[in-house]
Amino acid sequence: MSTLAESESIVFVIDDDASIRETLKSLFESVGQQVAVFDSPSGFLQTKMPDMASCLVLDVRLRGSSGLEFQAELVKSHIKIPIIFLSGHGDIPMTVRAMKAGAVEFLTKPELFMRHLLRASRRWPGWCRLAS
Repeated sequence: MSTLAESESIVFVIDDDASIRETLKSLFESVGQQVAVFDSPSGFLQTKMPDMASCLVLDVRLRGSSGLEFQAELVKSHIKIPIIFLSGHGDIPMTVRAMKAGAVEFLTKPELFMRHLLRASRRWPGWCRLAS
């Protein structure tokens, strides 16, 4: 189990596309934000989460699972973390489902989502600490 270094806040990214993970990692690091990237929800869950403000950038379509299904698992497990969904194939019903389940943002890629993603991750100054 990995342990992440302590700091003020962290952005977690789960995306099965290595190029998207690296792009997002570089983007967040370029503005001084701590970031941890994962290729699957299981990788995220295997990491010992630090007690700090955080948010989760989550791809809707992952290999073998769905970001929406993972969101439901987090809710069922009482793990509270603001979720910003990314989708290259999003539609209105998918967006509504994510938002009703508690997502704070739903962005499409690649249409200017980088700029909006930075803004969305900073919009929640109260973020929340992971709570189970």
